[in-house]
Amino acid sequence: MWAARFFKSRSLASKAAELGRIEVNGLRARPARNIVPGDTLTIRCPAGVFTVVVEGLNLQRGPAAEAQQLYIETVASREAREREQAERRRARALVKFDRERPDRRTRRSAIRARREPPASGEED
Repeated sequence: MWAARFFKSRSLASKAAELGRIEVNGLRARPARNIVPGDTLTIRCPAGVFTVVVEGLNLQRGPAAEAQQLYIETVASREAREREQAERRRARALVKFDRERPDRRTRRSAIRARREPPASGEED
C-alpha cells in the first residue's frame, strides 16, 4: 500500500490494515499479509474507496509513475469515486458566503446544514 502510494507512510498503511480498511480478495487483511500479483484489493483511505488488481510488487517506494504501474483500478471503482467527487463538489457549491471569509457562527451553521439530511415531507 505504501509503495503504491495509497498511504503517506508505512505506519498509516499498517494502521489501516489493523482497522480493517484493507481487504484482499474479499477478506480482511492484516499488516503482514503477503500480496501476490493478481490479488484484488479494496482500500478505504482518505482519498476514497479504491478497488484495484495488483499487477506488480515493489520493495522500495519510487516515483508516482512507477507506483501507478503496480496496480490497475477497476472501472466500477473509478466511476464510483468520480460520482462521490461530483456530489462533494455540488454540496460545496450550494454553500455560498457573502464575504470572502465567514465568521465562526456562519461557518458552523453551513457545516451543520451540509451534514443534516433534508427533512422529508415537511415544509414551512
